[in-house]
Order: sequence, then structure tokens, then C-alpha cells
Amino acid sequence: MMAYLVRRLATLPLLLLGISAVSFGLLNLAPGDPAEMVLRQRNPGQLPSAAEVEALRRELGLDASLPAQYARWVSGTLAGDLGQSYGTEQPVAAQLARRTVPTALLTAGALALALLVAVPAGILSAQRRGSLLDIAARLVALVGAAVPSYALAYGLIILFAVKLSWLPAVGYGSPAQVVLPAVALSLAPMAQLMRLIRASMLETLGQDYVRTARAKGLAEQTVSFRHALRNALLPAVAATGVNLGYLLSGAVIVETIFSWPGLGQLIVEAALTRDYPVVQGFVAYIAVVVLLVNLVADLALRIADPRLRFGHQGM
Repeated sequence: MMAYLVRRLATLPLLLLGISAVSFGLLNLAPGDPAEMVLRQRNPGQLPSAAEVEALRRELGLDASLPAQYARWVSGTLAGDLGQSYGTEQPVAAQLARRTVPTALLTAGALALALLVAVPAGILSAQRRGSLLDIAARLVALVGAAVPSYALAYGLIILFAVKLSWLPAVGYGSPAQVVLPAVALSLAPMAQLMRLIRASMLETLGQDYVRTARAKGLAEQTVSFRHALRNALLPAVAATGVNLGYLLSGAVIVETIFSWPGLGQLIVEAALTRDYPVVQGFVAYIAVVVLLVNLVADLALRIADPRLRFGHQGM
């Protein structure tokens, strides 16, 4: 396991370098001059002159070539400095740190809700294959995979905040305010996990060792939960890391709709104002989080499943 861990950790810098290079290139292809947009923010209603724009470009280092700008950003990042925001002139690292807690709270709530619903629903659906419960679960999973998070978010606001007045539509700080955004964010991973667990459970229930347990006269619940459940949940462990990446990307839309002061709202504001340091720092930060979570999920899967042998995986 140690050799596998070392190999995976050795690839992380290369992956991060590739992700940052691609995002940096795409970011600079977007239309709009960051220097001009910063000057317009500082002096609303006034059109900056060409000389003012050029002076600010030199001040921000935007007059250098793209390879030089990227090399400067990489050098600063390796030294622990993600740069300063063009708009607020605050350190990017400090802004990311402040916004991490709200996003972590939202994604944790959404992931917990997805698991609480998907695991029992997937198991019961597999145990009662072809029943009304199975059909209903599959229908919910299909709808959950098809409905975009922004459409669900607006629907939840209209129903529970506007029509019924049960829950607040926007804001951050109270447990009630996390409910609607967490539900909107959790539906797609919930549907994916439900379908995955159902398929895995059906496959596991057809294995020889499960049929042997039944032949010994064990009760069906004992067979399902003692012999089949552990192996059936292994794919869900692997999918958790992938789902975290989805939750973080989905949070960009959901946080904007619900005025949730997290990383998603920060990146939308930064992208609209061409705040390159914030966008680039966000991409690097999220890439590190997702890669590390996927690494932890892979290690947990290999610890839980004795059939996996690192020496035989070619990884």
C-alpha cells in the first residue's frame, strides 16, 4: 500500500500543473480586459482612458507574455502566495479560506443527505426487484439524474419559500437556511448513488457465496446485510470522491441562486470581473481538494476490499 500511495502522490504535482496550465490558458482566452474592468469598478460611470488602462496593466503584470505570467503565478504558488485579487486587493488565499467554511457546510450536508437516502433506497430496491418500491426508486433516480440543479433550486424556492413559507430562500447562518440549497445540490449525486448501489447489490446477491448462505437456511435479511451489503457498498465508496467533485462544481450555481457566501459565489463574481488571480487560485485549490479526496477514497476502497492487490493492479 505504501508503494501505491507514493506513486499516487508523485503524480499529483504533474496533474496539478496540467490543470492549472489549461485553466490559465482558457481564462486568458475570455473576452474583456481585466485592467479596464478594475478601473470601471473603482470609478463607476467613468470610462477609463487608454493610458490609465495601460498603466494598470503594467502594475498588475498583464503586459508580460502569457508564459511569463503563468511562470510567475506558478513560482508564487510554490512559495505559498496565490497573489492578490484585482478587485478587492486582498490576498487570494485569505478569500478562499473565508469562503471554504460555508461551502464545506453545504457540500457536507448535501453529501450526507444523498447517502442517507441513496443507500437504504438502493438496498431495498435491489431486495424487492420488480416491486412498486423498486419502480418508484428507479423513477426518482431517473428524474434526479435528468433535472438540472438550477431548475430544482428555483422549484424549491417557489414551493417551500414563496408558496408555503416554510423555509428561507436565501441567506447563511441558520440550520433552516442550509436545507433548500443542500437538497438542490444533493439530488443528482443521490440519484447516481442509488442506481449504483442497486446495481451492485443485485450483482452481489447473485454471487455463489450468497446462494450458499441462503442454502444454509439463513434468513434473507441476514444474507443481505451480513454477507452482501459490504461488497455491494464498495462501488459507492469509490464514487464518493467523484461525487465530491460534482458537488463542488454544482455549488457554483446553487450558491449563486441561494446567495450562499461560499466558494461558488466567489468564483462567479471573479469570473464576471475577470479577476484572474482569484479564478486561478480557486481552480488550484479545488483541484487539490478533489485529487486528495479521490486518493483517500481509493485507499479506503483497497483497505475494505481484500481482493484488491496492489501488485496485481498495474496502478
